[in-house]
Amino acid sequence: MTGLLAGDLLRPSNAGAKTSVIQLKGDGRMDIRSTLTQLCEAFNAHDLDRIMAFFSDDCILEMPRGGKPWGSRFEGKANVRKALATRFEGLPDVHYGNAEHFVDSTADTGISKWTLTGTTREGQKKEVRGCDFYTFRDGKVIRKDSYWKIVE
Repeated sequence: MTGLLAGDLLRPSNAGAKTSVIQLKGDGRMDIRSTLTQLCEAFNAHDLDRIMAFFSDDCILEMPRGGKPWGSRFEGKANVRKALATRFEGLPDVHYGNAEHFVDSTADTGISKWTLTGTTREGQKKEVRGCDFYTFRDGKVIRKDSYWKIVE
């Protein structure tokens, strides 16, 4: 297996941050629920280094907004990182609360449901319910597909 195993530490971007570890179940399979929880914590810490440590080099991110039926698509770790950085820039206090995680270990997939809250740089408050569909390979995220409710 080329992915991270229990005990392979992911270096946080600052010394005070919690260290992330890909957890394995007793059968040697990745503990997807634990990984989803750690990803949510990393997003709430706005820690791009910690977030990106979970992603494969060939990862894909699909965001809800965009000019295509899938929204906006970003391919490759560098492009995904840039796209996620814009989320933190546009909503500096973004927080993913009320998180729930659902797992299909057979398909190496998981879903995180959350309520996104935050304030734009212009002072506009945001609150929206959404979810992320994650697909994993060898302990790494290969696809993150995001959806959220449209608030009118």
